[in-house]
Amino acid sequence: MGCWKQEKTNTWAFPTLILCLYGFFYMMKPSEPFLTPYLTGPDKNLTIDEVTNQILPVWTYSYLALLFPVFLLTDYVRYKPVLLLQGTSLIVTWLLLLFAHGVVAMQVVEFFYGMVTATEVAYYAYIYSVVSTQHYQRVTSYCRSVTLVAATVAAVLGQLLVSLANVSYFYLNAMTLASVSLAFLCAFFLPMPRRSMFFHRKDAPEPLPGPDKGLPAAAAPRPPSCPEERSPDAAAGGPSPQPQAGNARPQGHMLSVLLQLATDLRDCYGSRKLLYWSLWWALATAGFNQVVNYVQVLWDLRAPSHSSAVYNGAVEAIAMFLSSVTSFLVQYMKINWDHFGELALGIFSAIDAGCLFLMHFSTNIWACYAGYLIFKACYVLLLTIATFQIAVNLSMERYALMFGFNNFIALLIQTILTIIVVDSRGLGLDIVTQFLIYGSYFAVIHGIFMIRSICVLVSCKCQRKIVRSCTEQLNQAEHESREQIVTSYMTRL
Repeated sequence: MGCWKQEKTNTWAFPTLILCLYGFFYMMKPSEPFLTPYLTGPDKNLTIDEVTNQILPVWTYSYLALLFPVFLLTDYVRYKPVLLLQGTSLIVTWLLLLFAHGVVAMQVVEFFYGMVTATEVAYYAYIYSVVSTQHYQRVTSYCRSVTLVAATVAAVLGQLLVSLANVSYFYLNAMTLASVSLAFLCAFFLPMPRRSMFFHRKDAPEPLPGPDKGLPAAAAPRPPSCPEERSPDAAAGGPSPQPQAGNARPQGHMLSVLLQLATDLRDCYGSRKLLYWSLWWALATAGFNQVVNYVQVLWDLRAPSHSSAVYNGAVEAIAMFLSSVTSFLVQYMKINWDHFGELALGIFSAIDAGCLFLMHFSTNIWACYAGYLIFKACYVLLLTIATFQIAVNLSMERYALMFGFNNFIALLIQTILTIIVVDSRGLGLDIVTQFLIYGSYFAVIHGIFMIRSICVLVSCKCQRKIVRSCTEQLNQAEHESREQIVTSYMTRL
């Protein structure tokens, strides 16, 4: 019986199934689209200013403080303990939401939710440590799809219960507590990984699937880290097998890993292409997170929940569906992203800015809903493209590292925005003025990448002219050479 259980847990299907169940229950939060109406309603009786300027900023600060140490801890303890920590934080968050009262208690809620967000890296990285590389694409699809499905189902369920059954927000939060508790239980059944990406690597890397998969593991070549890296020094900067933790002192091993991470970051950001895509990722993600964090406050101002019908759940469900559609359509876009990537970033950033300006100037709740839907769809479309452009030439380790570092920079920018614009110790602006600032912020992103795209297109045009000129000169020289040969031959005759 024990042998059968050992064999079952060693297959890729079992951990994938358990992790997908964890992801489904973790994202099944029907109360989340109604957080602001719940906090400002009779259950908590908080004011809009308290929610905006004193409570919600704590999530940003908590997330920033925990992101980097949790990123390293996740890899060091091999994912599963961090998933259990995330489950515990989710339960504490919703217990406090249900039974605690006051500004300070809700700030503690935001701190624990910052812990939940910081530990999300464990969910997306765990599966790569327990399955072989030939299953990466399939398990990634399963794990990401199940979270989208769960978030959509939760939003629709929450909206139906509020609109049709007149269920109170308190009971929606009770349902969320039950769901995250099931997620916590699922985490106990996950097999404990034997390796991780950085601190617990195997002595020999697994061969990547593809043309070279027939090579022995020790001879399998690693992909180039960045498109513009071709020198021996850059190649030497790639991930190499690390010694087992038991064969070296823990402090020395940790230092060598940190030095390797620093080298990998330097090499990857040495690529100009990756640098610009990462710059957009960090800037846009900071603005997107800020908008998502405070959009419910704007909706509650435009259509107060105590006197108007609330459709937050339906809007989030539609936004999730549109985001999934735009992500799916990326595979059919036959575009030279090296030439037109910055132009796309500039154009869609302008659309995002326009949506935020619409939400600022319009007092109609439906216009605010429409602006949010377009804003989120455009962001997810560009993020999908950016993810592909960054990941296509990177190993799994370096992609995970750049993903984490880009998000850290985004969170740092978001924290600066929060301190200056939102926090009561800063400007403490009202929510309408905040969205004017966010629209201007995306307009600046539009300007940066439009200027960059013009430079790229002009450079490409000049290169084509040079190539055309060289080709014409070669053709002319070849024609003159032929004429000289004919003339010489005729002279001899």
